[in-house]
Parts: sequence; structure tokens; C-alpha cells
Amino acid sequence: MPTQLEHANFTVSDPHATAAWMEKLFGWGIRWHGDAIAGGTTVHVGTENTYLALYSPNKKIADTTSSYTTIGGLNHVALVVDDLDTTEAAIKAHGFETVNHADYEPGRRFYFHDTDGIEYEVVQYD
Repeated sequence: MPTQLEHANFTVSDPHATAAWMEKLFGWGIRWHGDAIAGGTTVHVGTENTYLALYSPNKKIADTTSSYTTIGGLNHVALVVDDLDTTEAAIKAHGFETVNHADYEPGRRFYFHDTDGIEYEVVQYD
């Protein structure tokens, strides 16, 4: 079996709130939640096989510069969906703005940023 990505872990301001909109928009579920490193909190949200670990430290962290200009920064998370138009409508209805639409071989895509500034690419393959 080839190596598979199990999860990605990133810092958010409110892991429970972030997990809630992900459950609603992507049909994911909470796999686990609890105490994390340095007194923080983590919520694992996703599917049976893959998930995002949403971490929040126990103290406020100052905003930083763009991940695209930070070595080691998370630039975006890409999600594959069956129906790009329906997913985009749900994302917009949730209050997120979609940008950078493109049709390309082998599919279509757009991007959006969440309330923490994390960028998501949503793609549908033909």
C-alpha cells in the first residue's frame, strides 16, 4: 500500500467552532477532542480515514504574516468534492467568500479563507 496522508494539524482560534462549520459544509464528523500540548485543546474532524487536527493553545497568539511568505507556513488545504457548485453555494451561504475560480485539466476549483485566515482549495475532478 502506498503511503497515505492521515491528518494535518494546524492552529485555529476556536477548534470547536471551526469543526462545527466543517461538519456542516463537508459532512465530516468529530473523531476525537480533548486536551493537547501546553494546555491547549484539539478537535479531530474528518472521515474514518483522514482528518484535520484543529489545535488551539491556552493563550492568545498574535497574528503573523502570510503563510506564502513564511518558510514552513501552511499555504492551503485542498478538498475534493463530488459537486463543486453545490459545495460553493453552501460555503457562500455560510458567509465565506469564494475566489480564484479556474477550470483546468482535469477539473475545476475555487478557494476560500476561513475566519482564521486559513486558505482552502475546493476541487472537483471530471
